[in-house]
Amino acid sequence: MKPTEHDRLLLGARALGVPLTEEANLKLVALLDLLAKWNSVYNLTALQTRDEWIALHLLDSLSLAPHVQGRRWLDVGCGPGFPGLPMAIAIPQQHWTLVDSNQKKTAFAAQAAAELGLRNVDVRQSRIEAFRPSENFDGAVSRAFSSLADFVRLAGHLVKTDGNLIAMKGRLPQDELDTLPNDFRCSGVVPLRVPDVDAERHLIFVQHVSNQG
Repeated sequence: MKPTEHDRLLLGARALGVPLTEEANLKLVALLDLLAKWNSVYNLTALQTRDEWIALHLLDSLSLAPHVQGRRWLDVGCGPGFPGLPMAIAIPQQHWTLVDSNQKKTAFAAQAAAELGLRNVDVRQSRIEAFRPSENFDGAVSRAFSSLADFVRLAGHLVKTDGNLIAMKGRLPQDELDTLPNDFRCSGVVPLRVPDVDAERHLIFVQHVSNQG
């Protein structure tokens, strides 16, 4: 018998080291329902099936959870809300600001946050280079946003001096690591195994050079 979406999420998150409450699990399934409703009209994601969304949107996003420290995080180029929405659901004590220039995708993310009661989510439609927060973040994340160099160039100034920028990548992009701006340095690389994803995944941590000791 095929496992339910509820069970797939619970088991997948557990394999990633992410304990999900029953409330969080229900909200993740509700997020799938909202994505299905909106995607039929607005084409928010190229992935077509709920099975793909569970693996490549929800669980892939949650693979970040054990590696994120601090309370205030920025999701750069969030698209329709990944990884920010799943992270905010799984870890309600963190606050996530989601930024993307695409109006339809940010409208979905904002509506999903409202319908799911995610008071720890703030969605902004903006190009990241034009985004001006009231205070800097503990860290910033990008997932399929741009090259590593562009990510740190555009978002590095939005992170506190001791914060991390984390790029979610597939294969290890050594060429991108080699072309980081001189004032940034890779401070760690974490390979990931995401349930039901038959592809390489890596988290790349970047900090200001002055914070490397």
